[in-house]
Amino acid sequence: MSENCNQSCGSCSEECEDRKEATDFSAKLHELSRVKKVIGIVSGKGGVGKSLVTSILAVSMNRMGYHTAILDADITGPSIPKAFGLRGKAGGDESGLHPVKSRTGIDVISINLLLEDDTDPVVWRGPVLAGAVKQFWSDVVWDDVDFMFVDMPPGTGDVPLTVFQSLPVDGIIIVTSPQELVSMIVSKAVKMARMMNIPIVGLVENMSYFKCPDNDKEYKIFGESHIEEVAEKYGLEVLGKLPIDPRIAAACDRGMIELFEGDWLDPIADILELSIEHKKEKNTEVSKMKIAVASEGKMVTEHFGHCEGFNIFDAENGKIVKSEFILNPGHKPGFLPNFLNDKGVNVIISGGMGGGAIDIFNEKGIEVIVGATGIAEAAVNSYLQGNLKSTGSVCHEHQHHDECGH
Repeated sequence: MSENCNQSCGSCSEECEDRKEATDFSAKLHELSRVKKVIGIVSGKGGVGKSLVTSILAVSMNRMGYHTAILDADITGPSIPKAFGLRGKAGGDESGLHPVKSRTGIDVISINLLLEDDTDPVVWRGPVLAGAVKQFWSDVVWDDVDFMFVDMPPGTGDVPLTVFQSLPVDGIIIVTSPQELVSMIVSKAVKMARMMNIPIVGLVENMSYFKCPDNDKEYKIFGESHIEEVAEKYGLEVLGKLPIDPRIAAACDRGMIELFEGDWLDPIADILELSIEHKKEKNTEVSKMKIAVASEGKMVTEHFGHCEGFNIFDAENGKIVKSEFILNPGHKPGFLPNFLNDKGVNVIISGGMGGGAIDIFNEKGIEVIVGATGIAEAAVNSYLQGNLKSTGSVCHEHQHHDECGH
């Protein structure tokens, strides 16, 4: 134990014998709810149009025939009900709280749909705000939702952290504006998402340009865009650019965003549609799986070859049905990949792994997921939900010493 240890293992990256088991922060979805995909809409700063992008995407997917929903996690600055013209209040019964439906059937929950007066300020501290968001997920009955869009508050504070830790977020879309300052702001959002192992769908730039109705020319009101530079730096895709259009603001002010026409974000809708179709195909094709996690007790280990053992999970139709722990039989070169292959393993999850071991697993047709952290069972559930992707983390510490399973 370090002399500076404050007993807060959740925020510590040090490995020590006194390290406590990590806490699973995931919130349980209401037993009557069904939500297939959760997409977070985030920004590093306020005022860039995050709620607008959330609204347009929900409307776009709804028009494509999907049942969509919006969880307004911006508790202190909710604007979703205004954009959709929702004036009624969310009601509940013995089964739970029910979202308010928009004109076209989009389910919405927001703090403004619970307050007696929607102009009342919400003066709460961070933990209370975060708790409200978890209740929106756990206490609300979400009826067969294909796509839920979570409108998150700006920044990297308590509420975004709670969403990333508690909700099964399938991916996030980062909203920016053209100013050069955005490069730093977006970087913070990207780094937080990657720290939390949340996939980034891509970037959207709002207020990108103004198209003059008189001469049809485009003017860069906020200066030249820097979004391509940021996207290239982090290997991300620019998904769309929204113009400065008074008609958009007017539609939101009148609560008519569902009736507004615009195709700027249609490419994102196509990407999201493909993702849910792929998930359907994957769940249909793969009914049974055996997933091994290189572990230290219940935790994912950093070094594959030197792990204590393997937590092996049997999964059927995307759910864990059985688990067992097998001690590491040794890490002679090439032995472990063949050992796990003989056990019928289809997927191996680890913190890091040597390139030699990865090559052998690939030859055996075993999927390798590296860069994982936390509780082994949680990592497997995240993989089964389609949220855990490989970071390509190769263990370099022992790459010249025939270790880590080489």
